[in-house]
Amino acid sequence: MKTWFITGGTPGGFGPAYADLALERGDNIVLTARRPQLLDAWSSPHGERALVLPLDVTDAQQIHTAVRAAEERFGRIDVLVNNAGRGWYGSVEGTSDADVRRSFELNFFSVAEVLRAVLPGMRARGSGWIINMSSVAGLRGVPGFGYYSAAKSAVEGLTEVLRREVAPFGIKVLAVEPGAFRTRAYSSFTDEPVSETVDAYLPLGQSVRASMIDQDGRQPGDPYRGVRAVLNAMDQAEPPHRLVLGTAGYDAVHGQLAGMIEELHTYEAASRSADFPPAS
Repeated sequence: MKTWFITGGTPGGFGPAYADLALERGDNIVLTARRPQLLDAWSSPHGERALVLPLDVTDAQQIHTAVRAAEERFGRIDVLVNNAGRGWYGSVEGTSDADVRRSFELNFFSVAEVLRAVLPGMRARGSGWIINMSSVAGLRGVPGFGYYSAAKSAVEGLTEVLRREVAPFGIKVLAVEPGAFRTRAYSSFTDEPVSETVDAYLPLGQSVRASMIDQDGRQPGDPYRGVRAVLNAMDQAEPPHRLVLGTAGYDAVHGQLAGMIEELHTYEAASRSADFPPAS
């Protein structure tokens, strides 16, 4: 029996999907949310096996308090799912400084802080799993979501290095990159007006907002099928380092990487020409 610590427990999202499928396996669950009262109906049938905790992941003190509570209740954290996050839309030039910082605080710095809180226990036991929920946008930037893409790219880089650093301690690390999934991620766009500090980008913002509103509830990805794919990957003798979820996401990432390889080969001579000449 394992104990899972899952951030971002908003109903309808990936967090509860991870929790439900881990419970099916007989594991214990710690599911966190900024508004834990929304999870009362979910948690009650699971009794002592499910613990719901209040957590704003941008608050470092709350993070450490929640991790301690989880360890006191179940004795350990075996699997961490860094799932909390959300997107802000806006142009690179015209997004306000406040929104840029809010995006990185939630989508990147909170990930690092949760890792720092959970890793000591995993290192001491010599085992553990870390699942960092990234995004296809972290591998292929999306116009109108430049700072979200940048934050998820930072998660990708952090995850790659973390995997190598903690491998000697028996800890495994997986980056998961979903495409468009039928969670409630797009539902807030209806209530969010376009906000740009540079008017030239207002048409871009309006187009992005309209597209997200139109897609809400029609995204092709199923969170439960996506989580099952993650669990199956974790069960492999040699788990992958990253897992892209969704057909459109796979196609987008494949196209991005194929284009990068082609360009790399095209400019191979230019790349190699930058070294000092070989000593004669």
